[in-house]
Amino acid sequence: MNSPPHFICTPFSLMACQGLASGETLKSLKAESETLRKKLEEERKKLHDVELEKVAEKAEALGELNMKTRRTLKGHGNKVLCMDWCKDKRRIVSSSQDGKVIVWDAFTTNKEHAVTMPTTWVMACAYAPSGCAIACGGLDNKCSVYPLSLDKDENLAAKKKSVAMHTNYLSGCTFTNSDMQILTSSGDGTSALWDVESGQLLQSFHGHSADVLTLDLAPSETGNTFVSGGSDKKANVWDLRSGQNVQSFDTHDSDINCVKYYPSGDAFASASDDSTCRLFDLRADREVSIYSKDSIMFGAASVDFSLSGRLLFAGYNDYTINVWDVLKGTRVAILFGHENRVSSLRVSPDGTAFCSGSWDNTLRVRQEGRGVGRELKQGGTTLYG
Repeated sequence: MNSPPHFICTPFSLMACQGLASGETLKSLKAESETLRKKLEEERKKLHDVELEKVAEKAEALGELNMKTRRTLKGHGNKVLCMDWCKDKRRIVSSSQDGKVIVWDAFTTNKEHAVTMPTTWVMACAYAPSGCAIACGGLDNKCSVYPLSLDKDENLAAKKKSVAMHTNYLSGCTFTNSDMQILTSSGDGTSALWDVESGQLLQSFHGHSADVLTLDLAPSETGNTFVSGGSDKKANVWDLRSGQNVQSFDTHDSDINCVKYYPSGDAFASASDDSTCRLFDLRADREVSIYSKDSIMFGAASVDFSLSGRLLFAGYNDYTINVWDVLKGTRVAILFGHENRVSSLRVSPDGTAFCSGSWDNTLRVRQEGRGVGRELKQGGTTLYG
C-alpha cells in the first residue's frame, strides 16, 4: 500500500516560507504577482494609442540603397564571432573561434596587432574609447584587457590584464565612457561592471533566468543604463548605479542574440533566433515594431542602426544582411557576399560605413555605392574609395 505523500523540507522551501505575513502563502503571493502583471499590461495598452507605421505614413520613402563591399579583411582561421570599431573610424578589432584577436587597419586591410588567447571561441571583443586598449574573452570565462602601442612587434600577451571573472563563458563586453570601467555579460546568467585597474567588481546584475548573450550601453547623454538580452527570450534594461532591473520585455519567441540602442537612447532594437528583429520604445514601455517577412526563416544574429536611426542593419544565419526602414517597417535592401552566417555587425562611429563579421572567417567593410554614406551618415565624405 502506498504511503501518503510527505512534504520534503528543503532549504529552499524553508527560505521561501520564512518571512511570510500572517495568512500569506506562496500560492497567494503568486496569484497577487499575476494580478499585478495583468494590471501592468493594461497600463501598457493604454499607451498603445497608435502604430509606428501609421505615424510614419507621411515620412518620405527612402531611395534605393546600393551598398558595396569596399574592403574584405582576411586572416582568421575560423569563424569570426565579434568585432568592434575604434573611435578613430579606421581601426577594427575582431575575435574568432580560432582563438585569435586581430586589430586591423580597415583602410589598408593590414593587421596591426594579433593576440593568441588561451582558449578558442573568443566570443567578445571591444575597443577602449581612447583607442589605446582592447578587451576580449570567451570560453576562458574571463575578460582580458590588452594595452596597444605603436610598436606592432610588441608582445601584447606580456601586458595582458585579467579584469573580469565569471563562472561561465563571456558572451559580451563593452567599455563605459572611459577606459577605466568595463561591462560584461556571461553564460552564468549575469552581467557585471568592473574596475579595469584593480579588477574589482563594482556592480553585478541578476535578473535573467538563463545565459546572457548580449548587452549594449546607452548613449552617454541619456544616462547610466544598459540593455541585455538572453536565452530566456527577455531583454532587460538596467540601472548601472543601483544594479536594478528597471524595465523588461519578453515578446520574442526565442533567444535574443543582439541588442542595440537607438541613437537617441529612447529605444533599442533586438535580433532573435525567432527570425525577427524588434524595436522597443522605453518611454512607452512596449514593443513598437517587428521587422520580419514570411520568407525569412533563419535567425537574426546581429543588429545596428545607421547614424540617423532611420535604417536598421541586421545580419542573419542565412548569410544575408537585411536593411530595414525603422519607421515604415519595410525592408529596403538585401546584401549578399558572406558565405556563412553573419555573426557580428557594427556601423562605423561617423556612420559612413559598416563592417560585418561572419562564420566564413572574413570581415567585410561596406559603403553606399555612390561614394558617400548617404543615409548611413546623411552627409559626409567617403573613406573607402
